[in-house]
Amino acid sequence: MATFNYTVDTKPMAQEMSSVSRHVNATTGAVVAMQAAVILAEERAADHVCNNVNKGFYSLIRSQISQKMAKLQSEVDSHLMQLVQQKNALTGIKKRMEKDYNMIAGRYLKLFNGLNVNLKQRVFELDKPTIDFAVKEVDKVSNRAKYLTATIPITQLESLSESQKIVASNIKHRGLNVIKSMRTFLFEMNTQKKLTDQILINDGRYTKTAAVYIPILICECNRDKTDSSIEITISNVELDNLSKSTIKNTAFAVLQKIQWKQQTTPNTEVKSEFSKLVLSSSKSQRVKDLALQLFHSANYQTIQTTKL
Repeated sequence: MATFNYTVDTKPMAQEMSSVSRHVNATTGAVVAMQAAVILAEERAADHVCNNVNKGFYSLIRSQISQKMAKLQSEVDSHLMQLVQQKNALTGIKKRMEKDYNMIAGRYLKLFNGLNVNLKQRVFELDKPTIDFAVKEVDKVSNRAKYLTATIPITQLESLSESQKIVASNIKHRGLNVIKSMRTFLFEMNTQKKLTDQILINDGRYTKTAAVYIPILICECNRDKTDSSIEITISNVELDNLSKSTIKNTAFAVLQKIQWKQQTTPNTEVKSEFSKLVLSSSKSQRVKDLALQLFHSANYQTIQTTKL
C-alpha cells in the first residue's frame, strides 16, 4: 500500500488562533466588566426603587395622618366655638335671670315692708293705750330705780340700804363720766399743744393767712321736759380732731350772738332734697302726703348773714 506523507504548516492557524484567543480574552474582560456594571446598575436601580417606594409610602402615610389631623382639628375647633357660644348664651341668661330676680325681689321686699309697716300701724291703732303702755310705760316702770334715784327713800329699814346703794352707784357712775370728760379734755389739750409746737414756724416768711369756709350743723333738741341740749356736727373731710374741737369751741362761744330771722318759704335745695327723701321712703302714700303738708305749712327761721 502506498504511503503518502504530507507536511502541513499550522503556523498561520496558530497565529489566527492566537489572535482569536486575544479577542476572546478581551471579550471575556468586557463581559466581566459589563457584568459588574450591570450588577452595580441593578443594585443602584434596586436602591433607587426601594428609596422611592419607602419615601412614597411614608409620604402617603404622613399625608393621610395630616389629613386626619386637619379634619379632627377642624371638628375640635367647631365644637369649641359652639361651646363658647353656648357659654356666652348661658352667661347672658344667667345675668338676665339675676337682674330679673333682683328686680322682683326688690319689688316684693318693698311691697312686704310697706304691708308690714301698715299692718303694724293698724295693729297699734286697734288698741293704742295698751300698745303705748307696753312699749313706753313698761320701760319706765322697769327702770324706775334708775330714773328716780334722787327721790327721798321713805321705806322700811330693810330696803333703805339697797336704796342707798343704788343712789351711791348712780353718783359713782356720773362721777366716772365726769372723770372721763376731764381726761378727754386734758388729752385733747395736750394733743393740741404738741400739734401747735410742730406746725409753728418762727420765720415769718413761711407763714400765710387764708380764709377757709367749713360748713357746720347746729341742732337744738329737747330730750325731755326739763333738758334741752345743743349739738354741733362738723364734716369729717380734711379735718382732724384738733380742728373739729377748735371749730366746736368757736361755735359754742358765738351761739349767744347768733340772731334769727323769720322766713316764709324754705330754701329751694332743702325743699328739693326733702321731696326726694319723701318719694324714696317706703311709707304709705297717706303718710307721705301728710309729711309734705306739714313741711309746706311749717315756719322757718334762718341765721342773719351778719359778721360774728
